[in-house]
Amino acid sequence: MTEHQQTAAPGTAPDEMPTTYDPKRAEEKWYDIWVKEGYFQAGKRPEAEPYTIVIPPPNVTGMLHIGHALDLTLQDILIRTKRMQGFDALWVPGMDHAGIATQAKVEQKLREEGKSRYDLGRDKFLEEVWSWKDKYAARIREQWGKVGASLDYSRERFTLDEGLSAAVREVFVRLYEKGLIYRGKYIINWDPAARTALSDIEVEYKEVQGALYHLRYPLADGSGSIVVATTRPETMLGDTAVAVHPDDERYRHLIGKKLILPILGREIPIIADEYVEKEFGSGAVKITPAHDPNDFEVGNRHGLEQILVMDETAVMNANAGPYQGLDRFACRKKLVEDLKEAGVLVKIEEHVHQVGHSERSGAVVEPYLSTQWFVKMKPLAEAAIAAQNEGRGPVFWPDRFERTYLHWMENIRDWCISRQLWWGHRVPAWYCEACGEMHVSREDLAACPSCGSGQLRQDEDVLDTWFSSALWPFSTLDWPQQTADLARYFPTQVLVTGYDIIPFWVSRMIFSSLEFTGLKPFDNALIHGLVRDAEGRKMSKSLGNGVDPLEVIEQFGADAMRYMLSTGITPGQDMRFRIERVEQARNFANKIWNASRFVRMNLGELQADQIDLSGPLGTADRWILHRLNETAREVTRLIDAYEFGETGRVLYNFIWDDLCDWYIEFSKLSLYGQDEAAKAATRSVLAFVLDRTLRLLHPFMPFLTEEIWQHLPHEGETITLAAWPTYDPAFEAADAVREMELLMDAIRAVRNIRAEVNVPMSKKIDLLVRPADGESADILTRNADYLRRFCGTNAFEIGLELTAPDKAMSAVVTGAELYLPLSGLIDIAQEVARLSKELDSLQGEVDRIEKKLANEGFVSKAPARVIEEEKAKLADYAEKRAKVAARMAELKA
Repeated sequence: MTEHQQTAAPGTAPDEMPTTYDPKRAEEKWYDIWVKEGYFQAGKRPEAEPYTIVIPPPNVTGMLHIGHALDLTLQDILIRTKRMQGFDALWVPGMDHAGIATQAKVEQKLREEGKSRYDLGRDKFLEEVWSWKDKYAARIREQWGKVGASLDYSRERFTLDEGLSAAVREVFVRLYEKGLIYRGKYIINWDPAARTALSDIEVEYKEVQGALYHLRYPLADGSGSIVVATTRPETMLGDTAVAVHPDDERYRHLIGKKLILPILGREIPIIADEYVEKEFGSGAVKITPAHDPNDFEVGNRHGLEQILVMDETAVMNANAGPYQGLDRFACRKKLVEDLKEAGVLVKIEEHVHQVGHSERSGAVVEPYLSTQWFVKMKPLAEAAIAAQNEGRGPVFWPDRFERTYLHWMENIRDWCISRQLWWGHRVPAWYCEACGEMHVSREDLAACPSCGSGQLRQDEDVLDTWFSSALWPFSTLDWPQQTADLARYFPTQVLVTGYDIIPFWVSRMIFSSLEFTGLKPFDNALIHGLVRDAEGRKMSKSLGNGVDPLEVIEQFGADAMRYMLSTGITPGQDMRFRIERVEQARNFANKIWNASRFVRMNLGELQADQIDLSGPLGTADRWILHRLNETAREVTRLIDAYEFGETGRVLYNFIWDDLCDWYIEFSKLSLYGQDEAAKAATRSVLAFVLDRTLRLLHPFMPFLTEEIWQHLPHEGETITLAAWPTYDPAFEAADAVREMELLMDAIRAVRNIRAEVNVPMSKKIDLLVRPADGESADILTRNADYLRRFCGTNAFEIGLELTAPDKAMSAVVTGAELYLPLSGLIDIAQEVARLSKELDSLQGEVDRIEKKLANEGFVSKAPARVIEEEKAKLADYAEKRAKVAARMAELKA
């Protein structure tokens, strides 16, 4: 239909809304009001059922990205919906200290100033990091506001705040006392750039073009040699054995003999271990217990010495002999040259292999023997798996991600939780210099509990960031204190996060919550995909394809971005970010604004308490109330099922098609007519339907809907607290739906004919309608004014006995036949000439394909699919030819 006329009907009040919507102005105004008035604060409805979401805490390392914007939008949709549905809705905000990532950022800043953390010392360095945190936390809050996140800032938490720090210590001590936390020497993933341990899931494996170096180790007795292969020749300096399979006939007679380690000249034994694969390579493997996790296990079984040959910065140490002081890769280069010169290097093969890189610093990870703190994971994982299998765990949406979670839990390894950093929760363990005892404590220790000495030294390490994040759903609600908030709002109702951190975070929250509260942390885990670029690539700095949500908001407005992100996703699947889809969402917002402006201009002085739907209503009035009712029910169902894409489709279709393109156009008949009762009824329906529509749309487009709602007759201070529309049986009107479908079908059919023969709406036409039965005749007669207006008629007639004109364009709809007499509609001679050209063109296509299908060479060689496609084209062209020929015959008759 036509765009809404921006004029008021006679006798109405002047327009109160600006001609165009200014998203920037609305966003700046309303968010400040919402926060200042405390509309987002929970606890004001003590009698209501609680509904809680805790935000996945962003790292205080910088700006939020488009993935954060998606995550925030989905959570905000849920919390705004539940708030409007009357729940005591709590959305807990907070941020993560992000140990490695944040410390790396601050250390980089110091390097640019020519300083290091060691120049400052621990206390001064931490002051620098806290200053960084305060700066970026303020930026993150600003970005939350830009997106429109309805967070309860009165309950904001930080993983290093006093309460969460107490929770971390409590958990550490309990696990230690249960024997689930231990300290030991193990091969761990070491980040030599950040100089800290990494957990397995903080390592990213990348395919790298490397080399496989084959080296000859001579037997000490001079009787021969054994060839081994390695991708890291610099680690050979720490070799303490060469292993072969005990059943390998080639080497059985050598087991127990000694080899000479090239370059260093150290004697090392030949050992037998079933770890070795006989068929792989030479069947002999160098064993470096301090620099390889598998070699570490072999070394333990055989009591081998563990020799570290590099320091924590990956620089070769004194054990590396002549290579001391060289970086590991410089050492590799020099060592290979020396091995070649010594005749030890047999050959070098190109070798593509997976190399671990630090997720945070990007450095190549070094397997490194180190004393670390670990969590014994098997008992915790077994309890979590049992809970899931017994239905006591969260429900995953989509459910396939439960398999991802269980797979990780079933194959879990002990968790290295210590990090060699200064920023984070310091390990709550103290070492007594006097008696040598170690004590773990919830409180800082001033004296040794064993001997009373004050010579105590706290462990230098801090805990893995995920150790505190794992407690997030309950630590943010004051656990271990048994507060009213914890009792009321825990467990939470839903976690919204991406599938990429199921092992990092989701899994750890589940087993931690089950262990320490006996409850699952959230009822539902809503897992969404990643936001990729328009070509489907992962966004990254190296590709330069990242999208800054603030730039999108600046250009199109927050609501357009939110609507695009939330309605463009399929559950659990990645989505592609296309700027033209944000533009389409912006156009949708403008459509809503223009429609609302038209409604506002035509409501006159109508007040909220004057809206009356109890009187006689027309067909279109009853139909739009019925459709609103259906839409409210469907939108509620889809949001509860986390089907945001489908929700968007339902809302879009109702608003754009039903409300804007049909009902508002139909409403003009009464608004511009003389029947005051009909005019009043239409105003009430318009006000009511637009109000309820804005409420349904509000969680998706909060700023636009608030701005419009404030211009409409309404009760209450804000749409954020307005009641959610619910299904009302009183609005069911199946008869009105049937009537409107007949009218809309008839109007569409006439407009299609106009388009077909190029007759503009400005040109009046004659229209004859023959109803199929008495009921249809009654519907069409009662609503004849709609047909006259929206079909653009001159002469208009409805009749059951009506005779079809000799020459007319016709259409058949369910319930009626429509005829548009050709006289005065088109130039018949001109139309015949046009159709003749079209017929010739179609005949040419038919002849071309028939000739092709008659060609034996084509038919014998072409795939069956191609032949079927050609046959389908032939049938389509033949059908069109027949229709054109029939129309020409009618015109010539």
